[in-house]
Amino acid sequence: MYFKFSGRHNPHTGKPDWYYRLVESYRNSDGRVCHRTMLNVGFLEGEGLTTDQMNLIQKILTQRVEQVQNMLFDIPVSEDPVVNQYVETYYNRLVAEKRIDVLQEKPKKKPFDKGKDLEIIDLNSIRNKDVREIGAEWMSYQATEQLQIGTFLESQGWSDQDIRLAQTHIISRAVYPASEFETSRWIRDNSAICEVTGFDREKISKDKLYSIAKKLYSVKDNLEQHLSLRTNELFDIEDKIVLYDLTNAYFEGRKQGSKLAKFGRSKEKRSDAKLVVLALVINPQGFIKYSSILEGNMSDPKTLEGMINKLRVKTSDTAQRALVVIDAGIATEENLKMIRDKGYHYMCVSRSTLKQYSKEADAATVTVTDNKKQRIDLCRVKSDRNTDYYLKVESHAKEMKERSMNEQFLERFEQEMQKIADSIHKKSGVKQLDKVHERIGRAKQKYPSIARYFDIEIESKPYVQEKTKQKNKQEGKNKSQYNQDNQVVETQKQQIATSIKWSIKPDVDINARSGIYFLRTTLESDCEELLWQSYNVIREIEATFRVLKTDLDLRPIYHQKDENTMAHLHLGILAYWMVNAVRYQLKQNGINSGWKEIVRIMNTQKAVSTLAQNQVEEVIKIRRCSDPNQKVIQLYDALKYKYAPFTKKKSVVHKSELEDSQIIEQQFFWSD
Repeated sequence: MYFKFSGRHNPHTGKPDWYYRLVESYRNSDGRVCHRTMLNVGFLEGEGLTTDQMNLIQKILTQRVEQVQNMLFDIPVSEDPVVNQYVETYYNRLVAEKRIDVLQEKPKKKPFDKGKDLEIIDLNSIRNKDVREIGAEWMSYQATEQLQIGTFLESQGWSDQDIRLAQTHIISRAVYPASEFETSRWIRDNSAICEVTGFDREKISKDKLYSIAKKLYSVKDNLEQHLSLRTNELFDIEDKIVLYDLTNAYFEGRKQGSKLAKFGRSKEKRSDAKLVVLALVINPQGFIKYSSILEGNMSDPKTLEGMINKLRVKTSDTAQRALVVIDAGIATEENLKMIRDKGYHYMCVSRSTLKQYSKEADAATVTVTDNKKQRIDLCRVKSDRNTDYYLKVESHAKEMKERSMNEQFLERFEQEMQKIADSIHKKSGVKQLDKVHERIGRAKQKYPSIARYFDIEIESKPYVQEKTKQKNKQEGKNKSQYNQDNQVVETQKQQIATSIKWSIKPDVDINARSGIYFLRTTLESDCEELLWQSYNVIREIEATFRVLKTDLDLRPIYHQKDENTMAHLHLGILAYWMVNAVRYQLKQNGINSGWKEIVRIMNTQKAVSTLAQNQVEEVIKIRRCSDPNQKVIQLYDALKYKYAPFTKKKSVVHKSELEDSQIIEQQFFWSD
């Protein structure tokens, strides 16, 4: 380094002066000598420095900077204290302004430095490949481990490969519900599920998925019993309340020769398609206690006894006196008697509205609110019909809704009746009495809730109609008469309607029962609010059916063989077990997201392969999981699950040996 000066105006003296800079010479990449300013010293004429002192200062600074990385030699000093003072000042400025590299004290090795894997790579060679979804798959896999599905299958003598394939299929049904053909394509092209379960991705095919689904169905009863007991132990659940209901799923196709597919009353209004019925017994937490697959024309009341007989062995011992909550469609008198005889309590909506009842002594009206903060009044009443307890429920929101519906149905029914009445007086209208009765019957069938409140009177008279036609020799002459024109004359006697009158029955209020219904139970509790809460858990089974049909795509069913249909439904139920285990734990932590939303959030976590070339012509491949974002971390923390199935997989192949990047797919070395 050396001092370089230039003439400038000195603002302190107001006169021209010399401005000094410390400059360093160097050669650039082209071999040219260049200069760079190391330090702006300023004006020195007033400092009293001689030329020799300035030469000595630049010489000592140059030696000191050159030897800063080599501490074997002593840093040079001068006998002139003024020179030493300027050297220290300028050197400290060079260090402070980061104009030179200064050897720092060697840092102590930190714990996270252990096992560093350092490579010099060409940044232009970096490539990202084989990006696959792994978040939802990894979360679902940890749920299956919680439920110990693999442990149970192992106890049944299943091979390790079949267990891994079964886990792969169950998780795939939950994360990406589709046909076996579409599922196999998704596993091969989009998902990292095989990296999670350990099953060879290249061996995945629709036929293997079909076969493993059938094998899972072969252990249906034992597997459901295992899952029922496992969830009770895992989440500390006692089956004091169980819910029973049925739903149906429709088929696409003719299903000829099927013993399972039958025409019935479709809940999706698909009267054109054959159905299969799925019956479920679940607890208030949404976990299935028992399931049954029935023929599509099976009526609801007929299915209950078989399910109750199997319920006790499928649940914990505390279910002996469990409360069975059922829908009004199943609550026939025979079924209620059967439930009592089996040792269970029951609760249901009364199939018929009580007309004669009395308020229990000391029974007060209790007001509660539903999820929408709407007012509901509860009161205990007694009926002379039986010894059961009844809870009268008055919902003001339901009353307003039913009043509006009654007014609408009333208007439409009267419009139908007016059309029939107008038709009687038209020239070409429907007048025959039997046809008029048919039209009235269809109107009553269309609006049964309103038609029962009406009195309908029809006036009629006999009518003789003569029809004439040309003589036909082939007709029997003993059955006809001839007129003067030699034409056949036929007479027909029939009744025709002359007028119709309709009116609402006297002393009848069509809105008298609006918003009122009765809950029937064998429980003797005098706490109306507790009874109301016990009944409201029946909404959980409705939520279960929604998850099965919508989130897990249980219907429509495209399988043509009954064995494939039952395996398909059972696979969906197994996927639901896993889904509900996840959602139940999230609900306990205040997270109420639906399953599709959970999968969408978890799919932001990917598995990525990064390839790069180092300085010795080697190709380095690293397989890693992306870091979870904040929403994914929130779900993992609520479930107490691990963030990733693996930290890093690394492989190294020389470039000359790398003919295809797929070669190194098979050469993994585990590294933390």
